[in-house]
Amino acid sequence: MTDVLREIGKIARALDSIANIEFKEYQLSKGQYLYLTRIFENPGIIPDKLAEMIKVDRTTAARAIKKLEEKGFIEKKPDSKNKKIRRLFVTAEGAELAPIIQLENEYSNQIALQNLSAQEVEAFTKTLKTLTANIDEEWLSVKKGNKRPYLKQTKE
Repeated sequence: MTDVLREIGKIARALDSIANIEFKEYQLSKGQYLYLTRIFENPGIIPDKLAEMIKVDRTTAARAIKKLEEKGFIEKKPDSKNKKIRRLFVTAEGAELAPIIQLENEYSNQIALQNLSAQEVEAFTKTLKTLTANIDEEWLSVKKGNKRPYLKQTKE
């Protein structure tokens, strides 16, 4: 059986490595570009929702958010109704970087899909969305403390 997830992982790691190198000149490292882009695309998102969107734990997201805030790329603002909720927004400086990050993403997509027909891209996209939905369910289940059934748990 082909190990699809291994191939997807290689692609993800390669593109992340490329992006980390390319965005170093903007003082973005370790995937911070991803957080900045998602906040740009979802102004006012709360940190927990951002962590869920990126599929990281809250602590990892909090570290990245703090670094982006320290660099002046994003800011937290209190919610208009519930002052305990802090919403995330890009600053003017962050808004200047977001289109550059989006261009890199578009270019990476173009390179990755360059030898596929429109029909192949459509079918592949549909398949990836199905895989994502499958893994999202599993991720949420494990995050809630459930065990995955791949190991038979026997008591003797």
